[in-house]
Amino acid sequence: MHRESADTVPQGPNQPCPSSTKCHVATTLLPAARQSFSDHAVGTDPPAERTGQRQNRGMRTRLGCLSHKSDSYNDFTAILPDKPNRALKRLSTEEAARWADSFDVLLSHKYGLAAFRAFLKTEFSEENLEFWLACEDFKKTRSAAKLASKAQRIFEEFIDVQAPREVNIDFQTRELTRRNMQEPSLSCFDQAQGKVHSLMEKDSYPRFLRSKIYTDLLSQTQRRLS
Repeated sequence: MHRESADTVPQGPNQPCPSSTKCHVATTLLPAARQSFSDHAVGTDPPAERTGQRQNRGMRTRLGCLSHKSDSYNDFTAILPDKPNRALKRLSTEEAARWADSFDVLLSHKYGLAAFRAFLKTEFSEENLEFWLACEDFKKTRSAAKLASKAQRIFEEFIDVQAPREVNIDFQTRELTRRNMQEPSLSCFDQAQGKVHSLMEKDSYPRFLRSKIYTDLLSQTQRRLS
């Protein structure tokens, strides 16, 4: 009686494969081929699919940032206007402690501003501070020729609906600012800037004073003196 060899690969009703290796490769590739055919059969739009993939990657990146949010003293030193060691030598405990006196005291201090910006980055709300700073710079504009173009850039970046760095202001303030764009002046952003300043003062500023960035900074300056 004929006995099959142990190495013989059982064949189906289709044409037999010339070797077990080729059969394995074909079997591995078939699901991918079927998936590709299925995608085209249902009319999947490749550009739309790529857009969805980019959005998914962006969401994963954002969620990754949220899960690894540090809120630490190192965040502050990473964006100091001077080298960290030099900055800490210049910053006294008394200066840092005065940042708790008022929000405006914090904003008026170079290192206080840097520390607050680092904190806002951990909360993904730095656009509020960037808008406030852009308005402060805008009010120093002396060239009438540049006034309209600078106002338009600020409006498109921070105020307009779905602006890339849209700030959180109410509808009435947004529409008032939009009307101000018809005849831009140095005061055209005053109401919007005031709303954002108030929001940061009441919401972000108290959390900053309780954050690790600020408490670690105070500890570092105190250790340096001891």
